Formats: sequence, structure tokens, C-alpha cells
Amino acid sequence: MSGQAAPESLAAVFRRLIANTGPISLMHYMGEANARYYASRDPLGSGGDFITAPEISQMFGELVGLWLADMWINAGRPQPVHYVELGPGRGTLASDALRVAKRFGLEPEVHLVETSPELKHLQLANLPQARWHHDLSTVPSRGPILLVANEFLDALPVRQLVKTAEGWRERMVVPEGERFICIAGSQPMDAAVPEARRAAEPGTIIETCPGAAAVVYEVAGRLVQQGGAALFIDYGHDSVQNGSTLQAVRAHQKVDPFINPGEADLTALVDFATLAPVAESRGCRWLGTAHQGAWLQALGIDARARALAEAAPDQAEAIESARNRLVAEDEMGSLFKVMGLAAPGWPRGAGF
Repeated sequence: MSGQAAPESLAAVFRRLIANTGPISLMHYMGEANARYYASRDPLGSGGDFITAPEISQMFGELVGLWLADMWINAGRPQPVHYVELGPGRGTLASDALRVAKRFGLEPEVHLVETSPELKHLQLANLPQARWHHDLSTVPSRGPILLVANEFLDALPVRQLVKTAEGWRERMVVPEGERFICIAGSQPMDAAVPEARRAAEPGTIIETCPGAAAVVYEVAGRLVQQGGAALFIDYGHDSVQNGSTLQAVRAHQKVDPFINPGEADLTALVDFATLAPVAESRGCRWLGTAHQGAWLQALGIDARARALAEAAPDQAEAIESARNRLVAEDEMGSLFKVMGLAAPGWPRGAGF
């Protein structure tokens, strides 16, 4: 009986490509690796490679839904209104958020931007009323959008520039033995470095994410044109930093990002400090970038945890553990940030 041949490993594809055409950029490496990774599996949960905030506790999605409903009510309950989520995972965040929003009269059309066939299948079970999109271009352009992107930007490929004795160069990837390594490319890249950062010491690495900037630019333009608000929630920093933040996770453990590309989730810290001005350049309102823990506490996660524990005393310990994981400084509380955006004339937004 003839079975289908297993697809060629991405490492083998990269080795052949590099042998034929020379080093590939780190951005190319990360982009191809994540495309292969997400197309072939459900990476979430205890049986997967990592766990996200909505999978830790329903409280996370509920408070996101509460924030969106509050914004919509204070903006005068405009219709039609669209809930849009970028990279919605299994649909857990959307179903928790929409359940709470409905209590306040907010029942938006649901639009999910997803490219993974595996994850679309899971989202359909949670959100049968949703419409799916490959990108934002097909999301309706009439009526305000309430957009959420949780742990979406961190998986977009980063570009890294390194300062060498000859000037700035892009970091390129080549094979070395069993793994891949980064080397400095041959093309001068000084023009791509902001003037204020060009005089850095040799060895300095600057990381940028053109994809994240493009997404925020497009969302901000949509908010100005259509009305609405957006939340970008991710692990990242809110001040300009140097250095590589590329990491890989498989089976809940950090692994080498340069071994077995396409078999682990590659991410990098989101540079919120550069994304806020991108949004403002479109005339959009940046509401602020808050620590996730402080934001959730401002929205009432402590009271919600108490109410859930009272309703299910046998679950009280698990509920408190989940609350702690979401808000504690040494857990997700300060590493994860929440950036809020809103259309001109829309309310300020709780928690910022």
C-alpha cells in the first residue's frame, strides 16, 4: 500500500535554498518557520506547545468583552458593529468576550482573521456564527470595529540589524553542522537604522517588526475611518531596547530557535514603544500601554475571581491560581502589555 510521502523538512528546504542562493535573512527564516508550524497543528493548551491567557481562565476573555461593551455603550451603541479578532486561537477569547458583551446588549457581527486550517476547524465549533478572513482587507468597512489581537504580533517575523566594524548589517541565517546560525550580511543597512541609534557600539543588535507596524497602521486607519476601538495584548516592552529577543517554545519548554525550524513556535518581544507612534501617525488615538496585571485589576478581575470561587468553592484554589498567573508581577502581569487604540471622538477606555 503506498502512503503519502512525508513533506520535506523545512531545515532541508533552507539548506538547499542557502546552498543555491546564499544566506537568507532572519526575517525570512522566522516567517517560513512559523508558516509551516501554524499550518499543521493546534499548538495551544496542555497537550500543545504553549498556553495563552484565554486558555488559563475565562476571566481574561470576560474582562476583554466587558471593556469592549463599555466602549461601545459610551460611544452611543452604534450599529452595525463588528467584533474582529486577529489570530483567534481556538476561539476561546472570542466566545468568553462575546458572552459577556451580549449581557450589555452588544451582539456584533463576528469576523476572525485566521490562516491556519487546523485552528479554523476549532474556531468553527466555538463560534459557528463567525465569518473568516485571510487578512483585514475583506472585513466590512462600514460600521465601527471592536478589534482584539492577543498574542498575535509576537509571532510576526522580526528583522534584526547588527552593528559591525564596517557599519550596520542585516542578520542572515546559514547552516552550521546540525543547526543554523546568524551571521552579518554583506549589504550596508545604515540607512535603515534611526539616526539616534546609529552610533551604537559594535555588536549591538536592533530588532524591528515590519509586520507588526503594518498591522497597527492598518487597524489605526480603519478606526479613524469607521470608528471603534482596539486592544493589542502581547508580551513585549514599552520602551526602546536593544538586543535579540527571538525565542522558540515547544511542549512548554524553551528550545533552540535554530534547530528544526517549523517544529516550534518562534516569537519575539513586541516593541510597543514604536507601535504607538505608528497608530498616532494615522490620526488614531493611542489610549496607553498598560501592564496586563494592572489593566485586569482595574477592570475588576479580583472581584470576578471571588464571585467565581463563591459559585464553585471546589474550584476556588484553581481560580486563584489562574488569577495569579494573569496578574502577578513574576508571572504574566508585567511581561505582558495591553495597548489600547480608539477612533477620534470615542471614549477614553477603562484601565489606561
